Amino acid sequence: MPQDDIIVGLDIGTTKISAVIGQYSENNILEVTGVGSSPTRGLRRGIIINIESTVKSIIQAVEAAEMMSGREVDEVCTGISGAHIEGINSRGVVAVTGKGREIIKEDVERVIDAAKAIVIPMDRVILHVIPQEFIVDDQGGIKNPVGMIGVRLESEVHIVTGSLSAAQNIMKSVNRAGFKVNELILESLAASKAVLSQDEKELGVLLIDLGGGTTNILVHIEGSPYHSSILSIGGDQVTSDLSIMLKTPLDSAEKIKKDAGCCYLDLIADDEDVQIPRVGGRPPERISRRRIAQIIQPRMEEIFRLTKEQIENKGYLNRLGGGVVVVGGGALLPGVVELATETFGLPVRIGYPLKLGGLVEEYSSPEFATAVGLLLFGSRREDGAGLDIQRKDRSQGLFTRLKEWFQEFF
Repeated sequence: MPQDDIIVGLDIGTTKISAVIGQYSENNILEVTGVGSSPTRGLRRGIIINIESTVKSIIQAVEAAEMMSGREVDEVCTGISGAHIEGINSRGVVAVTGKGREIIKEDVERVIDAAKAIVIPMDRVILHVIPQEFIVDDQGGIKNPVGMIGVRLESEVHIVTGSLSAAQNIMKSVNRAGFKVNELILESLAASKAVLSQDEKELGVLLIDLGGGTTNILVHIEGSPYHSSILSIGGDQVTSDLSIMLKTPLDSAEKIKKDAGCCYLDLIADDEDVQIPRVGGRPPERISRRRIAQIIQPRMEEIFRLTKEQIENKGYLNRLGGGVVVVGGGALLPGVVELATETFGLPVRIGYPLKLGGLVEEYSSPEFATAVGLLLFGSRREDGAGLDIQRKDRSQGLFTRLKEWFQEFF
């Protein structure tokens, strides 16, 4: 990639769309030169339900980043989320047929193809095929088998599938906003790239992305994803609870959540109180912060409990030596670390994006973890057979189907 080319990460979230622009400096360092965001009401629980509203918000977010960067955007790397996302683990086996039984890159591609040969409905598409490990003649734990000698090559992979129509609607919205999608990445995978260390991934780590409409879950074990799923519950449900219980408009409930919210009662002093706006011209009322926390905490406990049940059912909870990392807008809620620590019985930290060059202060928030991760994916400065195969699969599978769809209808 030429050093003057720009890379854009576009996070299309349920409540907010964020854009991060980066480019490589003369010293070959990736620097963030523009950050922009815009609220949106065009999505529900991670799924686009209003194209026009989504297009408008994409344009506003990218234009804000362009103004800061002083550069115009043509292509973006964007994310996909929603309850339609499903992650499964699969295995493939092939015979090594090359000269001297030496494993070459083509053998790795064949065994990945064998592992991803699963039956999926016509309305779904494979988004990612991520190698976990390779096994050469019963010797496991191999990350890159190229150059090794063997007769039998096996692969363990994590496959992420999603709704074809959901992917099409993302592509359509971005295209109508005037941009081309060059990568479509699972959002939790992007966030993990921005906030997780390699040591955490090797030890085993649970990433929880607390978004507005969804909670994204991703488990890394021994350096690779082993479980990915999405809960159709997020910060919007917390806001809705506050609106109903406090009898205040949703906009006011959201402001109360951000300004006075807490999800762990033990952090609140008994004498703290806040003013609550009422509807219909009624005078505002003052209530205690403790009362607000009593509404928020049960919903946050539910999110963490459902996540824990998933991980326990898969048998991964006792393999999380790296603990839990929480990102997304919900990670900014006071008490998240304490409540998650109590729920999981593991070390918990808030995930802040990797510090790149450039406008560090503008994106140093868990809210921008996904957008920064998408920027890193879009930089294409990767190596290793696994990611190369993953890119080849995405370009030949998902994007071919989407391109055919666009040619047919537009």
